[in-house]
Amino acid sequence: MDTNTFQPRTDFSALHEGVEAIREQIGKVIVGQHQMIDLLIAGLLTQGHVLIEGVPGVAKTLTAKLLAQCVDANFSRIQFTPDLMPADVLGTSVFNPQTREFEYKKGPVFSNLVLIDEINRAPAKTQSALFEVMEERQITNDGTTWSLDRPFMVIATQNPIEQEGTYRLPEAQLDRFLFKIEVKYPNLEEEVAVLRSIHHFNGETDLTKMISKVITTTQIIEFQNLVRQVVVDEKLFHYIAAIINETRMNSSLYLGASPRASIAVMNCAKALAAMKNRDFVIPDDVVEMVPHVLRHRIMLTPEKEMEGIKTDDVIAQIIKMIEVPR
Repeated sequence: MDTNTFQPRTDFSALHEGVEAIREQIGKVIVGQHQMIDLLIAGLLTQGHVLIEGVPGVAKTLTAKLLAQCVDANFSRIQFTPDLMPADVLGTSVFNPQTREFEYKKGPVFSNLVLIDEINRAPAKTQSALFEVMEERQITNDGTTWSLDRPFMVIATQNPIEQEGTYRLPEAQLDRFLFKIEVKYPNLEEEVAVLRSIHHFNGETDLTKMISKVITTTQIIEFQNLVRQVVVDEKLFHYIAAIINETRMNSSLYLGASPRASIAVMNCAKALAAMKNRDFVIPDDVVEMVPHVLRHRIMLTPEKEMEGIKTDDVIAQIIKMIEVPR
């Protein structure tokens, strides 16, 4: 069957047009990096949080800012530093002398799109402050629970090279990120295009001004609801579960993936199908999303690390081992 010409039973045309509009806007500034852009959009469609890892200067932060600019929603940026405290992120209770009561002053995390720059530079105490807000989309302060508005998405960046003054993210926190996107250097042609673009920008430093808002928060919520309606065949449930289960038994791995990873693979495959204007998931959707969902959730054994094996290598081996449903 030619899936490119398939007419879905659920109308995904508005979603597809919205995705294309975001790609077009970001493409005005960013050269290449199509995978990172598509994964960010998929994260937005599945209400997931995204961790972007790459060396400085590959447009991690800029791409996140441009995505926020495309969306008519609240945006906040938090620069994580070693002296950052949980209250700096979540907010704190402040005494009001007029009412003689404490009032909760909301922190910058109360937004629709939250960009956390260099997330691994803050200590464990501040990292743990994100657990509740990322998983349950709420904050508890002095016995009162505050719910965050939809949509809510955390986009975090980190540098894999410079380790001085950084803290390793807890496994429980890593598991709350839908994706870990590894951003590579541009190739030669792309870098030439980057230079050409910067030259034509005539010294403009705020590149977000070149981006138009093309999606509203109401549309995002509608698109998220549409993604949930994508059909997943029973065989694909078993296929996803078999891949995740193999990570727990693989001799190259010290830590396998949790059931949260299975759910993430399914939801991401549904988002990818919707982005391709399909109302059903195919095995290729699962295969495409598995590496991004698993690479930060599994841990190699010390022996494999010494051999120079990468988690993506093990993931590729596992995918080849599991029979693809027909």
